Amino acid sequence: MKKILTLSVCVCMTLCGLAQSLTQPPSGDNQKASVTQWIGPVSVTINYSSPDVHGPNGEDRTGHIWGELVHYGFIDQGFGTSKSAPWRAGANENTTINFSHDVTVSGQKLKAGTYGLFLEVKNEGPWTWIFSSNASSWGSYFYIDKEDALRTPATPTEAPFTEWLTYGFDDRQANATVAFLQWEKKRISLSIEVPNINDIYITNMRNELRNSVGFDYQNFMRAAQFCVANKVNLDEALTWAENAVSMPFFGREEFNTLQTKASVLEALGRSSEAETVMSKAINHPTATIVDLHQYGRSLLAQGKNQKALEVFKLNRQRNPSDTFTTYVGLARGYTAVGDTKNAIKNWEIAIKNIPENQKAGLPTYQAELKKLKGA
Repeated sequence: MKKILTLSVCVCMTLCGLAQSLTQPPSGDNQKASVTQWIGPVSVTINYSSPDVHGPNGEDRTGHIWGELVHYGFIDQGFGTSKSAPWRAGANENTTINFSHDVTVSGQKLKAGTYGLFLEVKNEGPWTWIFSSNASSWGSYFYIDKEDALRTPATPTEAPFTEWLTYGFDDRQANATVAFLQWEKKRISLSIEVPNINDIYITNMRNELRNSVGFDYQNFMRAAQFCVANKVNLDEALTWAENAVSMPFFGREEFNTLQTKASVLEALGRSSEAETVMSKAINHPTATIVDLHQYGRSLLAQGKNQKALEVFKLNRQRNPSDTFTTYVGLARGYTAVGDTKNAIKNWEIAIKNIPENQKAGLPTYQAELKKLKGA
């Protein structure tokens, strides 16, 4: 009998425990929300509960949010262990913010991880964002300032009326963004930056190239091109470029891989080697009309006008059946070196033979020709 009674008590306790996890509407009907913004490879996620300006019974609380419903400063809320608590920056459980990688917040370093996000609201002067290492408490009732990982001031601004407390992101840059909280008629922002974003990209590339991604020569080429474009990690970039050209089984010697290798060598200051590789690239059978034309254009952009003209001449010589692109190249090349007569001649041929898919550029070409004839 005792065994049966004990078993019954255990079953009852188990069932009671299960009942505690019953899905119910959120407290106060403050719906949960989540927003994530990526800064390149870095994610920033804010989880929060979202109250509205109109109360549970429909009462309009406009003008009674800041300093009333949301208290000013640090207060004793009459519950929990905290006697000096900030606003929870949302409703119900902790508002939390997660960073997948180390970041800086308003210029201050903050490690990757999840933080409780609080806000000290003031009647005058800047407010203060608070990042707590405790991200699992209910609201700010158990807030302890010793758990603060970072505090940063921010000045609230006037904003269009927003019924539901909303977090979002704007001013999105390649390595930074601005998070904001907007509610009623206030907006409070928070700048977030990833100062070493290129290092993160390179670390990811390095690891990925050791996996199935590395079975494609184009991925080695793209990794090397990224380093050149950002002037970083150039020694390893040269290894990646060489792998793209000649790695066993997957490497491929062609115009694009050779040009990539030449660009890395140039970035390393090894110009004579770069010229040798680039000469091989432009004379390679895989070099297309467009490849040579674009390379010539890049030389013009660098101010290497005579060299560009030589490439345009080579393109024309190698592609005698072309009636448009090679002539455009010669027109641009002769213009760059000051040979107006030949420039006009080649523009006229190019314009006469312009294909249908290039006619959007016709006004530009005609303007170039008119300019030369008026010179």
